[in-house]
Amino acid sequence: MTPLLRYPTVDELGARAAALAARHPDRARLRRVGTSRAGTPLLLLSVGHGSRPALVVAGPHPNEPVGGATALRLAERALADPRLTDGADTSWHLLLCLDPDGLRHNEGWLSGPYSLGRYVRNFFRPGFLEQPEWLPDGAGRAALPETRALLDLHRELRPFLQFSLHGVDVGGGFVELTHDLPGLAQRLAQTAARLGIPRELGAYDALYWPGLGPAVYRIPPPRRGDLTAAITEAAVESTWCHPQRYGTVTAVVEAPMWGVAAVADGSPPTDPEGVLRRVSRILRDDTRLLHRLLARLRPHLPATEHTARLLAPVDDYLLVCPRLADTWDPDTDDGSGRPLPALSTAHLVALRIAGRRLALRTAGLLHQLVTRAGRDPAEVLPELDRLVDQWCADYRDGCAARWIPVARQVEYQARAVLAAFELSVRHTPGGSRWGDPGRGCGAAVPMHRD
Repeated sequence: MTPLLRYPTVDELGARAAALAARHPDRARLRRVGTSRAGTPLLLLSVGHGSRPALVVAGPHPNEPVGGATALRLAERALADPRLTDGADTSWHLLLCLDPDGLRHNEGWLSGPYSLGRYVRNFFRPGFLEQPEWLPDGAGRAALPETRALLDLHRELRPFLQFSLHGVDVGGGFVELTHDLPGLAQRLAQTAARLGIPRELGAYDALYWPGLGPAVYRIPPPRRGDLTAAITEAAVESTWCHPQRYGTVTAVVEAPMWGVAAVADGSPPTDPEGVLRRVSRILRDDTRLLHRLLARLRPHLPATEHTARLLAPVDDYLLVCPRLADTWDPDTDDGSGRPLPALSTAHLVALRIAGRRLALRTAGLLHQLVTRAGRDPAEVLPELDRLVDQWCADYRDGCAARWIPVARQVEYQARAVLAAFELSVRHTPGGSRWGDPGRGCGAAVPMHRD
């Protein structure tokens, strides 16, 4: 199987980057910029020698492996066309995987065959406090070595652009920006249409965030809140906003694995309150069921570091699910004092997907805990298998979720990055550190065409 037909592993990312650097020693270099908690090197592939650095961060969430393949694709394009480097006075710095330890935990499904059931039963994403993009205690108290390595890169490079490459397991593509890039929504629409990628017009992640155009959202300034707010809304200081002190614009680029056409339906819904009641009720029912399964399972689990890493996200999900159900339910006051915004059909579809996503991820992690325990809790396994199969079928049949080939995911994400890059160059004021149009920075960036 060729690399574009599947996601690369941690070792393959390093090997392919090393091969690129060896073939282009005058324009590309690979170096270690940190070490993960398990001792895996954090590798940075740099292309070009321009004075304006662009930083690309792949793999911040290890269950979203498209970013590593996209980073390599971007490096290949930058090496093939000097207008992306010398012509724009830009150097590209591509962090191949921010959480390589987590990516190794996902290797049970990376090579395919790609089915929702296989993905869920081998899914891993660490608990919120172990995700390296977040700064819940501020940058000065960042504890994870992966986070500190990224902050060090911010200080060293002072990038004019930062791209954080993410994946959506079920849904559509969208972009979140710390600053507006006029024209990006139109470029995304063209790319999505060419590649058959649904655009997420009511992204759950950006439910309360201002829109900058269809499927483009503005990341608001971080605000303090409790852990549940931080987990559900990313309402916390992060490495997205941290480099603004250097004049950095951050773009979070989301590419879907299983696409759902209905997330692009911006029409007004016929019965929004009825849908919200149903989604909230299902999430509460799913959460109660998962709590009961965890209570049966927990006494039998070995007290190991691996068990603790699997339990951390389970506890996070079960903590936030009841709050989300209360937030979405029109008959319940969640105490936040913040009403839901006006909702389109796309928003309601995204909320339905999000509720099932949290429950399905929890079930998948419990499934792994059962299969690794190998003792009395094996009686729970058939029940978990039924749940995973039923909930995956709801995605597949109820939401019409369809697999998007890896090559198309990568192409979509790479085009989105290059579109944002081109627009940022075009809108750069003359004479600023962002570049001087008289030096060629305003030239159009070449895009790969079908």
